[in-house]
Amino acid sequence: MTPAPGIQLALVRHAKSDWGDPDIDDHDRPLNERGERDAPRMARQLVETGFWPEAVISSTALRARTTAEVFAHALDAPLRLEERLYAASATTLLAVAAESGLQRVTLVAHDPGLTVLAARLSRDRIDRMPTCAVALFTWAETSWDVVDAVDPVSFSFDAPR
Repeated sequence: MTPAPGIQLALVRHAKSDWGDPDIDDHDRPLNERGERDAPRMARQLVETGFWPEAVISSTALRARTTAEVFAHALDAPLRLEERLYAASATTLLAVAAESGLQRVTLVAHDPGLTVLAARLSRDRIDRMPTCAVALFTWAETSWDVVDAVDPVSFSFDAPR
């Protein structure tokens, strides 16, 4: 399939994590059973959109990294780990995508940054990114410098049910 022209960005919130052991550091929390079930299903649904990223870029937190591994495998894309995505702001999330030098990127990260960015890019039509939610944005523009200033040509949103 031929990639769409312009910039494409998929935002993925990590799948549901396990809060069973209060002694585990937040960065090291694994996915729980629901997260392990939702990640492959949501990755398949993203594949069905015809979106093929040049890379999946993930927070280094275990729950995000595990989610990203599932998406990278399903999307046949290389996985990059980026420490700045852990607890990142919307501005940092968008900067990491832009600095990748790629036109088609999937970011796997955390809230509240992902919800803030999804709301900003969708002009408040996406108001929440629950665990394992996927928001996909497409712009006709080929420069990351303008994606925050112009409406996307299209966007979609999906979340586990």
